[in-house]
Amino acid sequence: MNAVRKVLVHVGAPKTGTSFVQDLLFQNQQHLAEMGVLYPADRFDAHFLAALDLMELPWGGLEHQAVGAWDRLSEQVRAWEGTVIISHEILATASKQHVQRAMESFGPDTEVHVVVSVRDLVRQVPAEWQENVKHRRTVGYRDFLDRIMDPASTGAVATWFWGVQDIPEILTRWSADLPPENVHVVTVPKAGAPRDLLWHRFAEVFGLDPGELDTSTVERANPSLGVAETAFVRRLNERVNNGVLPNENYRELVRELLAHRTLSGRDAAVRLRLPADARAWATDLSEHWATELASRGYDLVGDWDDLRPERDDEAPFVDPDAVTAEQVEDVALQSLTTLLVRAAEMRHELEDVRGQLHHAIAERDQARREVAFTLRARRALIRRAERNPTLGAAYRAYRKVLRRR
Repeated sequence: MNAVRKVLVHVGAPKTGTSFVQDLLFQNQQHLAEMGVLYPADRFDAHFLAALDLMELPWGGLEHQAVGAWDRLSEQVRAWEGTVIISHEILATASKQHVQRAMESFGPDTEVHVVVSVRDLVRQVPAEWQENVKHRRTVGYRDFLDRIMDPASTGAVATWFWGVQDIPEILTRWSADLPPENVHVVTVPKAGAPRDLLWHRFAEVFGLDPGELDTSTVERANPSLGVAETAFVRRLNERVNNGVLPNENYRELVRELLAHRTLSGRDAAVRLRLPADARAWATDLSEHWATELASRGYDLVGDWDDLRPERDDEAPFVDPDAVTAEQVEDVALQSLTTLLVRAAEMRHELEDVRGQLHHAIAERDQARREVAFTLRARRALIRRAERNPTLGAAYRAYRKVLRRR
């Protein structure tokens, strides 16, 4: 087949609608292919594994599943004649060498576009701390803020944060060999905007009709938690880390079941915000970024003002580090209820599997008995045929008929 005409590489940032977009594209792979657009993924996390492989990142053991994933992905890219979309937010951390490898893997005569979705830091910073918590970290909110605000900080927390949130630097690395018009910046709308506006912006970059895909079917998302909810999960991490709960069980029970499907939907949740000093710092930096990026000539899909935080948000700051046991009591009880319900469901599922297994064993044993009975009957018939000439002639004639079939 001919070389790919266009490859769109969406590299993040996290908490900018990435999970929604990835799930929507994954669910509509066949429909997209009919329109000439390839979203190459045989499982929902295929691009995540490919990104781990590209950058050789350790990730709780998942990196072993990722070996060779980027080569398989790029092979599909080179074999496609239309547009290809690749999307995962950890690609934001790619070094210049990783970016170069990625670009070269798409093959010659390929038109590459980079897409970066962005949101102001006043909203991003609390969301990023929550993501740390949902990935088993136990660092407190104030400690987290101090680390990322310290220019000299080189620890894991600050390194990861700036790796996925330093938008100017991410764009510099990914756009080094691209014309500005091939670099697309999608801004997350301010609070209060129509819910489908962000998807419309993504669709514009991807060259899709936003109404062509059914967004109501999307289930996988990455919702935020409230203050008490995040504080509870952080305290829970302190109890289940150090080998108490394996990573695969933590992902299923804590991050997905509790954080995403239970605690994120609580009506009483208080939104996590920034304290005054961190808010001033994040506001100044976001406004500086908006001005700098606007000067680079990138293709803007949205509004640079979306990167400038609202200054009239006077809602009080509630410190998650100071949440008391009484304040998280209801959160803990709801979590316990959810886990009890799930434990009961799993018991019923196990009993159902046992019943199916017992039924299968019974069927197997019956089949064995029937085979054994048939063999005994056949042996008896052969013995009788050996003693009875008439019966023997009939048996030999029967065998001849079988051989002719």
